[in-house]
Amino acid sequence: QVQVVESGGGLVQAGGSLRLSCAASTTTFSIPAMGWYRQAPGKQREFVAVTTTSGVTNYADSVKGRFTNSRDNAKNVVYLQMTNLKPEDTAVYYCNVVVFARGTYWGQGTQVTVSS
Repeated sequence: QVQVVESGGGLVQAGGSLRLSCAASTTTFSIPAMGWYRQAPGKQREFVAVTTTSGVTNYADSVKGRFTNSRDNAKNVVYLQMTNLKPEDTAVYYCNVVVFARGTYWGQGTQVTVSS
């Protein structure tokens, strides 16, 4: 079983910054992709960013230029650096980890609240 543990999040004013971290517990299987989704109240969960083992990163249009997703392959950790945060970024952020031959795993979610 793979465990995914997130940290970070909190309350910040518009224009501020936060960093989320996510660690996956497996050392046996490779992790082709690590990234983030978010879910705002009353809305569906949506894609935010993902980074592959080779360092290729994709972002949702809404966060391009403001968020940076990076990973430490040796530690199976991914970081989401969020800058110039907006009230519409308020959501629960979920780490998403794709483990080779094992499937997709989710973190427990961490709240990010941006006040105007």
